[in-house]
Amino acid sequence: MEKRNAAGPTPRERSSARRRRKIFASLRKCIIDKGYSTTTLADIAREAEMSPSHLLYYFSDKSDILSQYFDNVATRIKERLNGFRSEPALRRTELFARLFFSGRALPKTEIGFMLECFGVAVHDSELQQQKSQLDHFCKDYLRALFEELGETEEVAGYSAEVSYALLVGLRTAVYFDRRLSVDKAHQIFREEMLKLAHVKDPEDIKRAV
Repeated sequence: MEKRNAAGPTPRERSSARRRRKIFASLRKCIIDKGYSTTTLADIAREAEMSPSHLLYYFSDKSDILSQYFDNVATRIKERLNGFRSEPALRRTELFARLFFSGRALPKTEIGFMLECFGVAVHDSELQQQKSQLDHFCKDYLRALFEELGETEEVAGYSAEVSYALLVGLRTAVYFDRRLSVDKAHQIFREEMLKLAHVKDPEDIKRAV
């Protein structure tokens, strides 16, 4: 039996992790190129340069790959948001907007992939639960943010729902509407967040940026 190195994962574990990342990347490319419904396990295996039977050593089926990939994306989003918690509340509104509207953080292809995930989640209970958990995390984060900015619990909850709905709507619109750029959507979202937080002082806004 291969022993775990105290300094980190074993060579076998590192190799397995690389294989899994390659499978995730292959699934993502296949879905972006042709959509989830028409992507087969053979397509993913071919893109990952392995046989379907080898791929099934790491994942039980196509939906299992998608579920674990979505979980990884959601985990990264949560980690980034948690990393902002030490910042002042007004500054966090700017960081929140940048996270979701920065082309480097979530490029258009990644948004397309996430929209495919959301569509699959309609009929996939596990993916539906994962999306629901991410939604709740983001809205709870926003609610706490608005409370810290001085809103009552009820108003903060309302503002969180409105902000998150605006976020999802704008990010979706950017994907389908060529007239709406990511930068413009970022500006709209940021300004509406500040309005909901009742921030009007130009100096406060400058400090947030």
